[in-house]
Amino acid sequence: MAAVRLQDVAVRAGVSLATASRVLNGSSRVPGEGVADRVRAAAADLGYVANAQAQALARASTGLIGLVVHDIADPYFSSIVQGVQAAARRAGKLVLLASTQRDFDIERESVSTFISHRADAIILAGSRQSGDLDRDLEKECARYLENNGKVVVIGQPLSFGAAVEPENHAASAQLARALLERGHRDFAVIGGPGHIRTAVDRRNGFVEALACRGVTPLVEIAGDFSRDGGFSAARRLAAALELRPGQAGAAAPCVFAVSDVMAIGAIAAWRELGLSVPGDVCVAGFDDIPTLRDHVPALSTVALSLVEIGERAVALALDESATAARVHEFVPGTVVLRASSDFSRP
Repeated sequence: MAAVRLQDVAVRAGVSLATASRVLNGSSRVPGEGVADRVRAAAADLGYVANAQAQALARASTGLIGLVVHDIADPYFSSIVQGVQAAARRAGKLVLLASTQRDFDIERESVSTFISHRADAIILAGSRQSGDLDRDLEKECARYLENNGKVVVIGQPLSFGAAVEPENHAASAQLARALLERGHRDFAVIGGPGHIRTAVDRRNGFVEALACRGVTPLVEIAGDFSRDGGFSAARRLAAALELRPGQAGAAAPCVFAVSDVMAIGAIAAWRELGLSVPGDVCVAGFDDIPTLRDHVPALSTVALSLVEIGERAVALALDESATAARVHEFVPGTVVLRASSDFSRP
């Protein structure tokens, strides 16, 4: 059976094709209530399915928000996605999601695809990479902005649009000071890739705060910004510090991993080596991802309101004045000390 056309609805309702289009495609020029009701009833009777492209043309809006994340399986990003979807739903928008696995070529391709679908706004969630790759992305977004698109970055800002940025440097410094106040004196760091600014900011904030108190980390090990990266780095760190089960006691070193996911991987590696947390080694992370609720020992961390970050990004994306003014919002972190950094607990 042939698909029902808009012309068929117009004929059934006894109106012109233009009138039927204005009613069903959401034009601001809506006819009288009785006419609109008749058109909608005819569409329902015939089983007419509206054309999304025609609706977008009539409304000058597709109702779509493009969201780019590095890894949807990472609880950090899935929590942000939850916030973006909740806020978009309240605004009557639909979210298109792309997960890039930290491949910046895929990120640019995803942005280009969202632009071709005429998304009302694009949100880029995740730390940027240094180098020429960002220049290509900025060129792509610049053309989009010239055509009334909107871009919001979750993380450090780019040279355009708006940004919602966690206070990574300041919050990790607060964590270092809190651990010092709890009596820790021997520290080590599991950092992320040197070209990922989030990892660098968190490492620098922590190490610089230690330096202000005359403390230098015993060792620093870098790994991939993932659970496996934390696992691998933790094994190398244990070898570098010559950690042995039952030898640390009150002198257990405290390791700062620049993300909770890396910290969880580190704990798993130490467990395989027979090391206990916090008995043989203490650890703290960053983010306070939801999965920590079920993790033993409870992980010390810096809590970020990840869902709220996603919601704030949507609010900026839909705020004409905010996007035009390149608003830069900072999101503070809250230090939460739990059992994983309490060396008084075996």
